[in-house]
Amino acid sequence: MSANSPHQERTASPRIVCIGMPVRDLIFRVPEVPARGQKEYASAFAEIAGGNSPNAAISISRLGGRVLLTGPIGGALAASNAIIDDQFRSEGIDTSGLVTVDDVVTPISSVLIDPSGERTIATFRDPKLWTVTLPPTETLLADCAAVLIESRCAEFGTDVCAEAQRRGIPVIIDGDRMMSMREGLLQVASHIIFSAEALHATAGESDDVTALRKLAQVTPALLGVTSGARGVIWLDPQGEPRQMPAFPVHVVDTLGAGDAFHGAFALGVAEDMPLEQAMRFASATAALKCTRFGGAFGSPQRIEVEEFLSTNLAGASG
Repeated sequence: MSANSPHQERTASPRIVCIGMPVRDLIFRVPEVPARGQKEYASAFAEIAGGNSPNAAISISRLGGRVLLTGPIGGALAASNAIIDDQFRSEGIDTSGLVTVDDVVTPISSVLIDPSGERTIATFRDPKLWTVTLPPTETLLADCAAVLIESRCAEFGTDVCAEAQRRGIPVIIDGDRMMSMREGLLQVASHIIFSAEALHATAGESDDVTALRKLAQVTPALLGVTSGARGVIWLDPQGEPRQMPAFPVHVVDTLGAGDAFHGAFALGVAEDMPLEQAMRFASATAALKCTRFGGAFGSPQRIEVEEFLSTNLAGASG
């Protein structure tokens, strides 16, 4: 095998542990989201594997990283779980870290995509999923360059993240839900990128910068927030806000765009990219994903992101 073979390049790439919950995404393309009590006919349907960290794992793999996915998966409806596992494996993702929780269904989401590409989601997650015990920390953190965790997984993932911090391994949090200001995960994170809704709920503030600065008082992590078409804002080491506008693209499907951002950002951190470069890399990945239907399976390959960045000057920080 030659020194430049794809297999050898892939083996040398950073290994990222993604902690999260796989989800069965049932996706419907609709002319409009129906009003309460109304019906709407879908023009297309797809059933795909999803979930925040699992979606991010797909992006990481397509961008050239190695991924171990860990977290709970339901033991009921084994046929559906096999489909999910096959889809992740087809993307080159190591699913050996998934742990079956007996007599529980894997989370299910009903996703409506309207003509603007915006998604409306209803999700069911059984509370028993949070009783999972992850594989041994030594197994998860072997040859690990970074950890990416969904904020909702703090209950069973914080210990792994704490050990990663002790070893000097970056811990990136996808802040997709409200967090307690006293939550232990805040203390072991190196980077936290919130959605705007989750940031405002966590800090109790409606202004992005005010909320970020309030959280900076309780966590040593670098803090940022994504706001869709408005781009991303983060605090620099001096606590001053930096902003990077989103790349302008024709939006087809926003499902999984934030996850694509987190996956690309985690890979950028693992590759020791300068912060602004990692933000641009993540923003470009999310933008390209939005131009394609299919959730995270619309995520771009590395060469596509690099070509996009070489021809687009938008997304420079301001």
